Amino acid sequence: QVTLAESGGGSVQAGGSLRLSCAASGYLFSRDCVGWFRQAPGKEREGVAAITRASRVPRYADSVTGRFTISQDKDEDTIFLQMNSLKPEDTAMYLCAASEDDCGSWFRDPSKYHYWGQGTQVTVPS
Repeated sequence: QVTLAESGGGSVQAGGSLRLSCAASGYLFSRDCVGWFRQAPGKEREGVAAITRASRVPRYADSVTGRFTISQDKDEDTIFLQMNSLKPEDTAMYLCAASEDDCGSWFRDPSKYHYWGQGTQVTVPS
């Protein structure tokens, strides 16, 4: 069983930066895919980035490529999302998720993930 807990959200002006953390308790296999999603009011949950813990090869949605970086600390079982050059359209609840499979082309599909955190709010005023 895996429990995920996000932290690091807050309010930041456009152009600013935030680093989100996802702390995992329980056992995560090195092959597992860990992803970040976001959901704004009235919108569907959107895949942002993902990483397979074994290969550490990141995947990104087009909307965040070049601005966001996903990384991990395997010893501390923590996955990070560094967000730079934030825009008002980045405003959302950000959730961490984990799959029991390694990341593939499905990485933006919420139904492929088995474990979810409760989320941390990111607000970028316009």
